[in-house]
Amino acid sequence: MTDLATEFTGHSANGAVNLRFPESEYRARLARTRALLAERGLDALLVFAQESHFYLTGFDTAGYVFFQVGIVTASEGLLTLLTRTPDKRQAEVNSLYDDVRIWLNAEGADPAQDLRTLLEEMGLRGGKVGVEYATYGLTAANGRSVDAALEGVCALEDASDIVRGQRLVKSPMELDYTRAAGRLADAATLAAIEAARPGAFDTALSGAAVTAMLGAGADMPSGGPLVNVGPRALFGRGIGGPRSIEQDDQVLIELAGSACRYHVVIEHTVSVGRTDPRQVSQMGVAIEALERIKEAAVPGERLGTLDDIHRSVLDGAGFQKARYAACGYALGCTFKPTWMDVPPMIYSGNPLVLAPGMVFFVHIMIPDTETGLVAGVGQTFAIGEDGHGVETFSTLPLQLWQAG
Repeated sequence: MTDLATEFTGHSANGAVNLRFPESEYRARLARTRALLAERGLDALLVFAQESHFYLTGFDTAGYVFFQVGIVTASEGLLTLLTRTPDKRQAEVNSLYDDVRIWLNAEGADPAQDLRTLLEEMGLRGGKVGVEYATYGLTAANGRSVDAALEGVCALEDASDIVRGQRLVKSPMELDYTRAAGRLADAATLAAIEAARPGAFDTALSGAAVTAMLGAGADMPSGGPLVNVGPRALFGRGIGGPRSIEQDDQVLIELAGSACRYHVVIEHTVSVGRTDPRQVSQMGVAIEALERIKEAAVPGERLGTLDDIHRSVLDGAGFQKARYAACGYALGCTFKPTWMDVPPMIYSGNPLVLAPGMVFFVHIMIPDTETGLVAGVGQTFAIGEDGHGVETFSTLPLQLWQAG
C-alpha cells in the first residue's frame, strides 16, 4: 500500500531527488508517449496541461496559470521545460526535466517567441508538432500567441488526447493513491455531517471537512468542497455567501479527498431535523440508479450505457424533468480549478469502451423544483477485471443521512 508521504528519493538520471512514483514508471509513460507521437507522425509534443507535466515527469506546480510548456520529442532526447523563475528549483529537483529554461517577466515579454527560439534550437523547424490545446494550462490568449509565433516554423496539430488517453487507465500505484483519497473523502464527509446542525453556516461544514482531510495528510483538493444548504441544495454548483442551516433543512455535500493529486469524489444528502417522507422515497430512487450503474460497469461495456441506466431509473420514477443530462465523469490526478478529469463525461451515447483500471465518479442528482427537495448521492469506483465488479473507493453507506 502506498503511503501518503511516499517519495522515491535518490538521484534519477537527470538529478531529480524527489519523485512520487518510481522513475521506471515515468520512463515507461514517456516511452508510450513517444511511440504515440511517432504513430501520429509528430516530431514533438508541447505539454501545457499540468496533469501531463505531473504524469510524465513528476513536475508539480501552480505555475501553469502563466505560460509554461514542456517539450517531449518523439525521438529519445532531453526533456525541456520553459517556465518562470519561481518554478525553476521545483523543476530541477522534483521532475525529470533535463533542461529548464526561463522566460522573464518584462513589459512586452512574449514567451511564445522564446518557445519558437527553443524549438529552432532543438532542430524542430519544419517539423510537425502536437499541442495540448484542451487544458486550463493554455489560455486562449496564450494559444493564439503560440500559433502566431510558430507560423511558418512548425506545422501544429491538436494532440490534447495523447497523454490524457493514457491517464484513463490507472497503474497499480495510481490505484493505491486513489484508495487513500477515498479514505480521506470519507473522513471529510463524516466531519461535515457531524457539523450539520441548526444555526451552523455551510462554510463551517466545509471547514470541518477540509480540516479533517488535511489533518490526515491529504493534498488540498483541486475543487470544493461543495456544501449547499436549503434551497441551494438543488444547485449543481457551489455558490458564494455563507448560509446557515435552519431548524428543519437539507444539506447537499459533494467533496473530494486528494492523495498525491489523485481525487476521489463522494456525494451525500443530509436531512436536518424533521425529514419529509418524499425525500426518503426520492433518495431510494437515486440509490437504485447508482447501484444498477455499478453493476453494469464492466469491461467491454460502453460508457454511455451507464447514463442510459441513470435516465431509465429516474425517468421511470417521474424525475425526467429534474435529472441531469450526464451522470458523472472520469477522475484521476488533476490540478485546480477542477477535480473533474474530463473528457470523458458519462452521457448517453458515449462510445468509450470500459477497461479495467478506469476510474469514474457517478452521481445521481435529483433536484425536484416542484417540492423543493433534493436527493443527491455519488461514489467513485474503478472498473475491475472481468467477473470482479467495480472497486468502490468509499465505505460510507448509501442513505439519506440524519442530523440535528
